Amino acid sequence: MFDSERWSEIWITLTRNKLRSGLTMFGVFWGIFMLVIMLGMGKGLSNGVLGGFSGWATNSCFMWTQSTSVPYAGFKRGRRFNFDNSDIATIKAIPGVDQVAPRLQLGGYRGANNVNYKDKNGGFSVNGDMPAVLHFQSANITQGRFLNEKDISDERKVCVIGPEVVKTLFGAEDPMGKYIRIQGVFFQVVGLHVPKASAMRDDGQGSTIYIPFSTFQKAFNSMNMVHWFSISAKPGVKVSDIEEQAKKEMAKRHKVSPDDPLAFGGFNLQEMYDKMNMLFIAIAALSWFVGTLTLIAGVIGISNIMLVIVKERTKEIGIRRSIGARPGNITGQIMLESLTLTFVAGYFGLIAGIGVLQAINSIQIESGFFTNPEVDLNVALIALTVLIISGLIAGYIPAKRALSIKPVDALRAE
Repeated sequence: MFDSERWSEIWITLTRNKLRSGLTMFGVFWGIFMLVIMLGMGKGLSNGVLGGFSGWATNSCFMWTQSTSVPYAGFKRGRRFNFDNSDIATIKAIPGVDQVAPRLQLGGYRGANNVNYKDKNGGFSVNGDMPAVLHFQSANITQGRFLNEKDISDERKVCVIGPEVVKTLFGAEDPMGKYIRIQGVFFQVVGLHVPKASAMRDDGQGSTIYIPFSTFQKAFNSMNMVHWFSISAKPGVKVSDIEEQAKKEMAKRHKVSPDDPLAFGGFNLQEMYDKMNMLFIAIAALSWFVGTLTLIAGVIGISNIMLVIVKERTKEIGIRRSIGARPGNITGQIMLESLTLTFVAGYFGLIAGIGVLQAINSIQIESGFFTNPEVDLNVALIALTVLIISGLIAGYIPAKRALSIKPVDALRAE
């Protein structure tokens, strides 16, 4: 039940010394404000970095061949070799493997002026892929379609191009159905793709041209050749185990020493993702730790001020107790005053922190490593819960001190 007299008394007590109350509340305000800002900034960093994985299958690994570093089976060290088509079935047969996507790349990462349309030309990444590549590097098809199994089986000369290719070669012209020339071979544009993850766009995926894997092999003299593999694991299977088994099988098939550390290159995306995820969990934990300590400092300030207020009101407390005020009334009044100070200061600190994060979002400070700093509802509710508990703790010691004062001694106090 709302007690207007009690709240009126709290207002009079807290406004009796406005400067003292304001400075005390600022400590709590600053603590919750810093907590919200640090959590929000950490979330923005997490959104940016982990968002870079959003278009990838994080339970996957990638593997390619390099020069051997150990002589083996009559071959000298420094031998170059390639994967071949028969390796596709071998890798698929490894227990625990989910998807396999072989790839061929034309002229390395990005060729020099290797693609032409009318009088325009540019250097782009040209990949020979299977439809399964979308399992590993997801993309939005904004027009047309992506590669399909019919393209592979019929060795069709079709392609799916990225936004940078459209911009360079076509400008405002609609590229759908047009023919581009890749190192003298014509391919029809059947689709336009945009990488889902921002990190993929920053990494040049917007300049990528996809053509059928089988067509690439015939058109660019790469028969029975695979440059590298994308491999994903089934749920519950460790990608590291799949990667290790795949390298053993490939070493056996291509007469490479099983102890050669350099014959195969690759990286495990799941390990990278897990490390990044743990990093941001640590950042969030550190933010909570520092923010909570700052908040505790403010709460200690409130507790000290409440002790001062109790001392100033010693005679008043003595009178109230002598005329029959119950201990619960005295304790409740002191703790409610402390809770009010803490909650009001913390509430405005929470609102100010969220406001700053919204302001950052409104000016769109984004990059490949930072985007959309935010604090979700659960964090806000946890922060408010911490505030309430802190307010009660801050008022407990002063309330206990008030109850320890004997009415006779309180009445004598000046």
